[in-house]
Amino acid sequence: MLNHINTGDITCLNSEKTKNSIAVTLISGDEFENWSDGLNEKQQTWVKVNNFNAKNGEVLVFAAENGIIENIAAGTGSEQNDPWLFAKIASMLPDGDYHINTQLNDHDANIAAFGWAMAHYKFDHYLTKTNKKLAILTVAGNCDIARVNRWVRGSTLARDLVNTPTCDMGPTELASVAEKLATAFGAKVNITVGDDLLENGFNTIHAVGRAAEKEPRLIDIKWGNEKAPKVTLVGKGVCFDTGGLDIKPSGAMLIMKKDMGGAAHVLGLAQMIMESGLDIRLRVLIPAVENNISANALRPGDIIKSYEGTTIEIGNTDAEGRLVLCDALALASEEEPEILMDFATLTGAARVALGTDVPPYFSDDKELSTQLLKHSIDQHDPLWPMPLYAPYKALLNSNIADLNNVASTGFGGAITAALFLKHFVGKNIPWVHFDVYAWNASNRTGRPKGGEAMGIRAVYEYLMAKYDIQ
Repeated sequence: MLNHINTGDITCLNSEKTKNSIAVTLISGDEFENWSDGLNEKQQTWVKVNNFNAKNGEVLVFAAENGIIENIAAGTGSEQNDPWLFAKIASMLPDGDYHINTQLNDHDANIAAFGWAMAHYKFDHYLTKTNKKLAILTVAGNCDIARVNRWVRGSTLARDLVNTPTCDMGPTELASVAEKLATAFGAKVNITVGDDLLENGFNTIHAVGRAAEKEPRLIDIKWGNEKAPKVTLVGKGVCFDTGGLDIKPSGAMLIMKKDMGGAAHVLGLAQMIMESGLDIRLRVLIPAVENNISANALRPGDIIKSYEGTTIEIGNTDAEGRLVLCDALALASEEEPEILMDFATLTGAARVALGTDVPPYFSDDKELSTQLLKHSIDQHDPLWPMPLYAPYKALLNSNIADLNNVASTGFGGAITAALFLKHFVGKNIPWVHFDVYAWNASNRTGRPKGGEAMGIRAVYEYLMAKYDIQ
């Protein structure tokens, strides 16, 4: 795997407490008065001098006269199970060994450890000078550290992939990462490249990627017991998106290395699944392309015959993600998986509707949708259901082909994009489409500006619950 793609151990989490481990006591706003009253006079003065009120993320260090830290008070406000609270706490502490001196239930202990670990994430591969701090947390005995490490490794893999610029993460390199991940877990991988896509009927993948120097390809990973329930993940792997001949303005291209965020998400999720040994037959499909410009670039007005047989008029070459996904979804549908999920950085309309932090998801399966929302809330991993409003599909009509790849209006753009994808999913297959941003628009503790994994912890826990691995 590329040497800066992090799938290794998490060094800031420890299962055995050292003798010098410093206690971190969590104090909620409701507990503050009772806690303060129990301090000695000198400590109470220290609390007042530092204006410590147990607000969310506040940290107060109690030290002996020789300057050695004796213990830490950390405010939680009204939240005690938000991972980013623990990221704040970890980020404010000096290097050292710590343990949380407050009893947390099993779930909250896991959430705390995840947030603490993610406070240490930094994509620094291209920096000539780095300065990483390391506040090591000894997790509580009821913390499932193996599970937490899977969350962190999967999230970190997704972040690293998105953060890597296209010069080092084009279709060729993305395929290499996928191959090495598959090899690490004994999975089978098949990659269809260049004109072989045409020979196999993957015309839309080829059409989008043919103008780039690095040839388009379809990555196909299979892992697990063939007789187990089939779960298939499809990820949009547009490694850079110029917009094609409908070229984006320069400002809109600045972060288009992230347009393979869907592929990054399914690889991060696949790592979690394979590492856990979940009893499913997992398949991962990634159409990997660059949407570039050259003499043979896809043109507005062209018509392509998809793998499934539908003819598609190109209304806009910048709506390329749905084109590469449609062939992969049709291929996935042939074996009728028990669950089919796709992740894609698909529409700006989704961001207008829900902002950058909350990915919408679309599904006609009510039970699947309900369970995803439940796990999203439990894991503090935001997702929100949106409707597949069938009448809007008429907006995709074309006078000269079966479908247009863009709607006749900009209204409801996330819905019409989802409806386009749904056309290529087999009937009666439980399917969900995640329209993710895959990017933190600003710096926040534990969530630095740059690539982000969105929804994959929630999906992972949904799959763990469904297939009885606790």
